[in-house]
Amino acid sequence: MGLLDRCQELFKTSNLYEVLGINKEATEAEIRRSYYKVSLKVHPDRAPEDPLATEKFQVLGKLYAVLSDKEQRAVYDEQGVVDEESDILRQDRCWEDYWRLLFPKITVQDILEFEQKYKGSDEERRDVIQLYVQHQGDMDAITASTLCCSQEDEPRLCSIIQAAIQSGEVTAFPAFTRESEKKKRARRKRADRERQEAEEMQKEMGLDDHNDSLVMMLKQKQKSREQNFNSFLSNMEAKYSKKSGKRGKK
Repeated sequence: MGLLDRCQELFKTSNLYEVLGINKEATEAEIRRSYYKVSLKVHPDRAPEDPLATEKFQVLGKLYAVLSDKEQRAVYDEQGVVDEESDILRQDRCWEDYWRLLFPKITVQDILEFEQKYKGSDEERRDVIQLYVQHQGDMDAITASTLCCSQEDEPRLCSIIQAAIQSGEVTAFPAFTRESEKKKRARRKRADRERQEAEEMQKEMGLDDHNDSLVMMLKQKQKSREQNFNSFLSNMEAKYSKKSGKRGKK
């Protein structure tokens, strides 16, 4: 199955730009940043509960390889096709290593600092509005896709969307304006269940009171986070806390 078909299957669109949440006119820097943001959501360390996370991560790597190559991007922009036989898409490439070459290894502190800057920012607002339009108001999909989002953030995200609707910036999709209480309750129950599973995973991985102080701060400040955020931080800390501050090369 080709790259475009895999994008359609895993991300519900065969448009490479739509997968990254950008438009065709995006700069190289914007493509790189969007790739980083989207790949974090499905990084195998971050989404252990998603059985398709590894496949999604690999497909994103191939997608970025195409859009970051001037010749490949030009062919895709002009003809809407991808050269599956090109060297950059060869099957034996390790996309995890490729990602690490592009981005340094991140720490718990890195993520906490990013979250602080991201929440409430213009960038977050743009992302939320874009996801609202992309998913036509489906809050299940919006909350699952929004970066650094937990159940407690939902009222704030709804306020952002509601304000955009009232100003005429976006369409009032029925999936949002008429969402049933039953669906909202199901989303809350799912978030509670995932949070409990995340806490159990932390215990199994030995993240107790004797671990790094950053983990303790994380427990105090992020104790209500969903599994896709907690498990990622837990896994990253477990893997890298003993590497004495070594960072990957760009």
